[in-house]
Amino acid sequence: MKAAVHQSFDPVNGDFEAVDGETTSVALERRLKRRRQVMMVAVSSHAINIGLLLIFAIAGTIPFTIVTAFALCTVIKTTAFFVISERGLSNDWNDHFFAIPYTTVTCAVMLGFIYAAPQVAIVFLNALLLIANVIAFRASTRLGIAAGLCMSAGMAALYLLADLPLTLPAATVLERIGTLLTFAATIGRTIAINVFASRLRDNLYRRSTELEMAYKRIEELAEVDELTGVLNRRSIMRWLEGEVRTQSDGAPCSVALIDLDWFKRINDRFGHLTGDEVLRTFAITIFANIRNIDKFGRFGGEEFLLIMPDTPHDRAVRMLERLRTIVEQLDWSAFSDGLNVTISAGIATLGPGEGTETLLARADTALYAAKEHGRNRITAA
Repeated sequence: MKAAVHQSFDPVNGDFEAVDGETTSVALERRLKRRRQVMMVAVSSHAINIGLLLIFAIAGTIPFTIVTAFALCTVIKTTAFFVISERGLSNDWNDHFFAIPYTTVTCAVMLGFIYAAPQVAIVFLNALLLIANVIAFRASTRLGIAAGLCMSAGMAALYLLADLPLTLPAATVLERIGTLLTFAATIGRTIAINVFASRLRDNLYRRSTELEMAYKRIEELAEVDELTGVLNRRSIMRWLEGEVRTQSDGAPCSVALIDLDWFKRINDRFGHLTGDEVLRTFAITIFANIRNIDKFGRFGGEEFLLIMPDTPHDRAVRMLERLRTIVEQLDWSAFSDGLNVTISAGIATLGPGEGTETLLARADTALYAAKEHGRNRITAA
């Protein structure tokens, strides 16, 4: 069951990676779908940059050849990565989103066009800021630092070694509009990226919480008897073995094997559904009338095991007598007319150096004696 819900998150790609139990074809299809979504976002961002360059070309700030060249570079780059993605060539890569090579190529293109068209460097600089924002969101700390240093080095080389002018196009109304739209588009895309990041973090938190709840529920199901809600045999035996291992002379431990009298007759006469309700009601009743330190579980069928730590023999007998009376006095006829339920129990107190099997064997012998002497009684080993 656990394999059906386990999955891990890849911080570099921003994607849920291999899900336990997921077939390879399903995983690859899910990856391809996510890559297509990322490519569409990238294409949309490039389209915005081309639109901004067109405004500056119309204003006469740059020649139309710059717009054409940038558009051509964008088409070649996105087509190449799209082909790699669609053909599944990156499926075996750790970075199957090829975020690192795509970002590297994009940064190189932007730096190249800053050199070729410094008059509108503001467009490409803002594009670099968006790339840095995406890197900060998706990359590991080491990769983020490396990318930041590389981008800073490229900018330093352009503006220090090439002595490029750093200007803001504002000579004409159209240039001012283009500059304003550049900043507005950058702000809008930055907000969109961070909103997406926030939603992804929220989804991660919610899914993490759901997974934790699922794991907790699985653990509970592994320890609890499905019908009665008390500890199952494996779990109650683990508790008993723990008590036996840690037992000291000053803290006696007693156990009781409890059996519902004539339970097969109850099933035969009143039906198995009523029998199930009897088991559930009995388990709830016992659980509600024992101490917090006591452990109660279903040993098998209609037989239950009660572990009573720090309980000497005589006190254990009194506790079981009280429980027997409570069960006997319940109004069982509420389930079916004529229904009466009683219990028999065998009690044994752990002796020095005694093991689990010997202790349970003595309790079982006492239970057998209780049944032999007429049932609805408590017998001590």
